[in-house]
Amino acid sequence: MKAEIIAVGTELLLGQIVNTNAQFISQQCAALGVNVYFQTVVGDNEERLQQAFAHAKERADLIICTGGLGPTQDDLTKDVLAAFTGRKLIMHEPSLDKIKELFSNRNMPIAESSARQALMLEGSDPLANDAGLAVGVALEHDGTFFMLLPGPPREMKTMFEHYGKDWIAGISRDSDPLYSKMLKFAGIGESAVEKELLDLIEVQSDPTIAPYAKEGEVTIRLTTRAKSPDEAIQRLSPVEEEIRSRLSAYLYADEDKPIEEIISQQLIEHGKTLAVAESCTGGLISEMLTCAPEGSKMFKGGVVCYTNYVKHKLLAIPMEQLEGDGAPGAVSIQTAESLAANTLEIFDCDYSLAVTGVAGPGTMEGKPVGLVYIGIGERGKPVEVIEGRYSGNRDQVKLKVAKTAFYHLWKRLNG
Repeated sequence: MKAEIIAVGTELLLGQIVNTNAQFISQQCAALGVNVYFQTVVGDNEERLQQAFAHAKERADLIICTGGLGPTQDDLTKDVLAAFTGRKLIMHEPSLDKIKELFSNRNMPIAESSARQALMLEGSDPLANDAGLAVGVALEHDGTFFMLLPGPPREMKTMFEHYGKDWIAGISRDSDPLYSKMLKFAGIGESAVEKELLDLIEVQSDPTIAPYAKEGEVTIRLTTRAKSPDEAIQRLSPVEEEIRSRLSAYLYADEDKPIEEIISQQLIEHGKTLAVAESCTGGLISEMLTCAPEGSKMFKGGVVCYTNYVKHKLLAIPMEQLEGDGAPGAVSIQTAESLAANTLEIFDCDYSLAVTGVAGPGTMEGKPVGLVYIGIGERGKPVEVIEGRYSGNRDQVKLKVAKTAFYHLWKRLNG
C-alpha cells in the first residue's frame, strides 16, 4: 500500500511552525507496512487543496491529511474533500454533544462555527477526538482511502494511536511491517563509513543499508520487512555483524541515542563522575550532558573558561602560560592538558574534558580558525590531548568539537 501525507496550513508554508505531524505519521505508517512515497504541504486554499487531493489520488492508495478541521473559516479540509468525492457533510451527533457539553459547562451559548467541528462526510467512519473537539474522518472512495486528522500534534497523535492505526491496519492486512535497526558511529565521517561499506551498499536488497550523517555523528539504518520481530532479527543480524566487524572502533550504540547519552549511562552504571572546562565551546558540552537522563548522577559541573582571566582565577592556569612572549597561549597543547588536569583536581571527579581553541570567525593568538585542543583526564592516569582542525561556521565548529570530545571520552571508557 502506497500512502501520501498532505499537511494543510498556510502557517506551515510560512515557516511559522514545523511539520512534525508528517514525521510522526510516516514513522507510524512504516510500522504498519505502509509505504509513504510523498509528503505535500498546502496552504488554506480551496483550489490548491483540491489539486493536492487530485495529484495524491493518482499516485497513492491511502491519503492521510492533517489540519484544517477546526472551527474557523480557513479550516476547509472536510469541505474540500466532500466536494472532491461528491459527498454531503453530515453531523456526527456524539461529537456535537461533546461540544455542547463544553459550552454548557462554561455557561456560554454554542457558536455555530464551533459546531462545524462535528461535521463528517456521509458514509465515512468517524475518528473520535479524545484530546480535542474536531472529529476525524476515514473513508474509501473510488478505490482510494482517505483519512482526515486534526492539525494540533497532541490531538493528531492521540486520534491516530487510538483509532487511526487500527483503521489502517484493517485496510492493509497483506502488508508486512517495516523493522529498522540503528547503528550509531562517532569519530568517523559519512564518506569514510560509506567507503568501508560500499560493497555491501552496492548489492543491498533486503535488508537495505542507508547511511546518513549529522554534525559529528553517522547513523546506519538497516531496514527489512518481516511478519514478526523474530523474523526481522534473523534478516538483520548477519548484515549488522558484518558492519560491526568492519567499524567496531567507531560504533558506540545500536540504538538511536546521541553519544553523550551513552556516555552518561556508562558513567552512571560504573559509579563514575565527570567535570568539564570549556573555552571555545562556550558551555555546549555541559548543556548536552545535562540533557541526558539522570545526568546529575554523574556530572559534577563545569567551568566556561572563555577568557584567560577565568582560566587563571578559577582553574589555576598560570598567566605566564597563557600570555606573553614565548608563552604557549590559551590555544595550545599545554593549556588543554592543564585544564583537564586541574579540572580533575578541583572537582574531585573521575574523568574530565577540556577544550580550548579557535571557533571563529577570526583568528586568535595568530592561530587559525578551527584549530582546537581537547584534553581527556582520568583519575590516576596522564592527560591525553587531541589536536583537531575543524571546518564550518562557528556553531558547526563548536558542535563538531563537542562530539569529538565525547568520542574520545567514549574510547577511554571502553578501552
